[in-house]
Amino acid sequence: MKHPESVPQSAIVLAAFGTTYPATLEPILAMLRDIEQRYPGIPVRLAFTSNFIRRKWHERAADAAYRRDHPNIPQQIFAVKNVLGAMADLQHEGCRHIVVQPVLIVDGEEYRDLVACVEALGAIRAHKPHLQPFAKVAIGKPLLGSFHHREQLDALVAALKPDIDAARAAGAALVYMGHGNEHMAQGAYYELEILLRRQYGIPVCIGLVEGLPDFETVQEKLVAAGARSVLLKPLMYVAGDHARNDMAGDEEDSWLTMLQGDGYTVTPVLEGLGQNPAVRRIFLDCLEQAAQEAGIALEGTHG
Repeated sequence: MKHPESVPQSAIVLAAFGTTYPATLEPILAMLRDIEQRYPGIPVRLAFTSNFIRRKWHERAADAAYRRDHPNIPQQIFAVKNVLGAMADLQHEGCRHIVVQPVLIVDGEEYRDLVACVEALGAIRAHKPHLQPFAKVAIGKPLLGSFHHREQLDALVAALKPDIDAARAAGAALVYMGHGNEHMAQGAYYELEILLRRQYGIPVCIGLVEGLPDFETVQEKLVAAGARSVLLKPLMYVAGDHARNDMAGDEEDSWLTMLQGDGYTVTPVLEGLGQNPAVRRIFLDCLEQAAQEAGIALEGTHG
């Protein structure tokens, strides 16, 4: 007897690195709400890629006192899984068309690892097609894009105008701290910096926690620009541990402390990119593009 064919259900996985700070969960939850509003009726699951962060939330889930003191944290945070777990749950529920959208910044090692995982799951083939775990899978681009990314960069330049306006009003150079890595090229950061300077005409410097351009590069550019004041912000989705410690901490090696030691008046802003609705819209467009390119229909989409 031939197995009856049915239309596979589509679903979405929102993949974030994650955060252990309750106060910085909001940008992630805001992205989740944006997706649910744009695609009503489509199952959406949240996944954290960080093993450490997931374990932390699972420990807190078993801590009655912590949960009592943090009543506004959703259950899905306490039970958060990785992308593999989230996709497996959706497959178990009958969803065989999956779009994964990361809220990552660049096409770096974190994104490459995520692509490898998603594509490997999508490549599973069963002898009988109806037993194949997934019919179609897709993964959206990171914020700074990958191939053919200039259009995305232009959209981000426009989305970051409030930061430019704040720096200009303060008569300050705008310094962003990105994460970066030491294993892959970071050219998209340089491109973004060039485009921001050309578009808005104020000193903009991007430095990374790992890799180049580094803090020393930022120092050199601030000197060349003749800056005296700095507006310091994270170029990360959430203003988590790196923003609170490496960027704006009290330690002698934080960017805030070192810039003040160089004689600058520094205003740190603990606000992640995910708090900017225009930035979240870029991720939504990446999700839509990935679904369209893979031929995945997201039923009940926005009008």
